[in-house]
Amino acid sequence: MPPRTVSNPPNPWQSTHVELLEPAPDAKVEVFEEPAREILSENNSPDIPFRYSLNPYRGCHHGCAYCYARPTHQYLGFGAGTDFDRKIIVKTNAPERLRARFMKRSWTGDTVMFSGNTDCYQPLEASYQLTRQCLQVCAEFRNPVSIVTKGALIQRDIDVLQELNERARVSVYVSIAFSDEAMARAIEPWASTPARRLQTIRALADAGIPVGVSVSPVIPGLNEDQISQVLEQAADAGATGAFMILLRLAPEVHTVFRERLQATYPNRVEKVFNAITDMRGNNLTGTGRNNRMIGDGPRWQAIRDLYQLQVRKLGFRHNRETEWIAEDKETTFQRPGDQLSMNLE
Repeated sequence: MPPRTVSNPPNPWQSTHVELLEPAPDAKVEVFEEPAREILSENNSPDIPFRYSLNPYRGCHHGCAYCYARPTHQYLGFGAGTDFDRKIIVKTNAPERLRARFMKRSWTGDTVMFSGNTDCYQPLEASYQLTRQCLQVCAEFRNPVSIVTKGALIQRDIDVLQELNERARVSVYVSIAFSDEAMARAIEPWASTPARRLQTIRALADAGIPVGVSVSPVIPGLNEDQISQVLEQAADAGATGAFMILLRLAPEVHTVFRERLQATYPNRVEKVFNAITDMRGNNLTGTGRNNRMIGDGPRWQAIRDLYQLQVRKLGFRHNRETEWIAEDKETTFQRPGDQLSMNLE
């Protein structure tokens, strides 16, 4: 793809917004290394189906136009547009902070979600290996893990995932929103291709790792007609679980997504936004009465019915429309010292 020029929506956390007086420069990748004070984020929102998440990186090179995490970059003084794709923060001490948290007596072994805010298997992980090291800590402490990713790089860590699957619990969901390769490249420009992600599902399934597919986000007027094919291809590759989420657009994401759609599929812009507005009850963000990850109205019901029909037809054992974390079970968590004490008793 041609280089992208710098483009960010106004940051609501800053009092000024700079308008360029000349053409915007190309957006170049910048990496910022920083130690984290804490590595586990906790939430109590009814809209988020997990309590703890771990993000070794902030920002994401995949550049998905619809990414709900874009506004979080603004808290750092960056923009939600190309800054989110090109200014990546690396939490260099993530494994050490995770180990320190697990050693606290207050930690009781809740499932840790990788990543929740950005993709833990974005390209920088190939060199930093922070996700791998954090997974190794989880395996050592027998702490359950759930992962959602577009990154084929996860195949590198099959050995650690197998250990986690034996010693604790692990589930992986590979996100595939499109079966149309060209459309995926337009909307998710630097993520692995759908075909490559299907290969990843097959590799994980062949290795005995519980793996599913996230058909997300559903973008009515753009990819709803691809849901069945994505499910079929994922099932053929070995996926046994599935979930889907309807697109939600915070104001800054709305700007980024509309610009990308206008540049790549201009004839679909109004169709897409009218459909989303209809399903969200004139509420694009999915807050208020639609604060779950689902929609409303007859069109959304038709999408759900099609999805459910395919899920049953294909024999998926796990089907979570809005939940993807493994069921609550007795924790497997165990500190290494506790294990030693048990062996001595």
